[in-house]
Amino acid sequence: MAIKLFSHGACAEVTGSKHFLDIDGRLLQIDCGMFQGRRAESYQKNREMPFDPKAVRAVILTHAHFDHSGALPIMLQKGFTGNIHSTSASRDVTQIILLDSAYIQQKDFEILQEKSAKHPKRKLTVYQPLYSAEEAVAVMGNFVTSNYHRKFKPLDGVEAEFFDAGHILGAATVHLTIQEGLRVGFSGDLGRRGLPIIRDPEIMPAMDYLVLEGTYGNRLHKSIGLAGEELGEIIRKAHSRRGKIIIPAFTIERTQELIYLIHVLQQEGKIPILPIFIDSPMAVNATAIFKIHPECFDEETMSRFTGANVDPFGFDNIRYVVSTAESKEINAFDGPAIIISASGMAESGRILHHLIRRIENPDNIIAIVGFMAEHTLGRRLVERAPEIRIFGRNYKVKAEIATLNAFSGHADYAETIEWLSRHDWKRLKKIFLVHGEEPALLNLQKELLQFGIPQVEIVRYGGSYELN
Repeated sequence: MAIKLFSHGACAEVTGSKHFLDIDGRLLQIDCGMFQGRRAESYQKNREMPFDPKAVRAVILTHAHFDHSGALPIMLQKGFTGNIHSTSASRDVTQIILLDSAYIQQKDFEILQEKSAKHPKRKLTVYQPLYSAEEAVAVMGNFVTSNYHRKFKPLDGVEAEFFDAGHILGAATVHLTIQEGLRVGFSGDLGRRGLPIIRDPEIMPAMDYLVLEGTYGNRLHKSIGLAGEELGEIIRKAHSRRGKIIIPAFTIERTQELIYLIHVLQQEGKIPILPIFIDSPMAVNATAIFKIHPECFDEETMSRFTGANVDPFGFDNIRYVVSTAESKEINAFDGPAIIISASGMAESGRILHHLIRRIENPDNIIAIVGFMAEHTLGRRLVERAPEIRIFGRNYKVKAEIATLNAFSGHADYAETIEWLSRHDWKRLKKIFLVHGEEPALLNLQKELLQFGIPQVEIVRYGGSYELN
């Protein structure tokens, strides 16, 4: 049996995950994410897939984040007819992510079309939506869901099983057993022990090969226990200044973690009670999905909230904002407040309007609570750029920038090795590294070799790797 691994995404970068196993000419795809970065480059890469989706027999989705699920409707456009396997929670979260993506693409198209008509001399490129809301809905008919620890067969001769990745709601690592006993694992995005709400990353059975993410392969996080302390500190600071805290946050998991921790801090009397605005229709929908999947919650959440019949995401001083009119009303609010809005990397969405109005006020705090990819506005804020550009206009960065590293949902290199050490890893022949920028992957490669893994290889675009 000839088995090969190759990738068309997340190779020495943190976006667009698309990994493949070629099993005697049958293609099994792991994840189908959108590439995110500069607009022209992103549009071209996402529209022109460098493989034939018609040849893919099935897709296994590790989790719902856009850089892992966002290109699924394009697969169907190009002839994919197979099943998409995921957990039940991942399916539900994917649906709102794809619908939100279709809406944003349509709105961007309309805005660019209008600007192009008004300013013909600028020769603006008007990007057509890559897919519609109807196409986003259609792809949901291809989903087949499986619970954690329930084996399923994506292809004849291939047995798969999901284990909790501890990353976001429904996220999974994937363990595959292929004919003749070859075992291959995919980490998806690996989470951390002790994250709020969700369970810790689980251990998979022994593997011959592991495809492992390396987002934070050259970093060490602060303890997760410090996340609440850091958040409490900036809330108290903003209250004393009568300033506002602006948080660009991914609508899935990070927003719910923030809400959860603020609720706990309030319960324990550690912070003043401030108005909280969740300004993202998608976050509102995502939070509703959290409420219908308590099977993904950890014991602490079950004990503190669910078991006591208390909604961890609903309390008196929180307001979920859906309409544009409601979003604009936030601007008139006087006094300290917390505004959590999308997008998580501050590249689009309502967060841009909040930054425009508050980035030049030193009483305000911009809190960074997640990974910011290269060439994003969020990365420029992390790097303390003195000036940023939004909607064609420059703004001085006078607000305080607070980077809260304890919030990361990805394991750092020490946490990754600790997770690996709890496996029966002596069987491992090789680890393939994906989903990380080059410096991160090089450091993780070095650390894994020192740990004792016999071979560690960084996956490259165009590379083909035999598994035997």
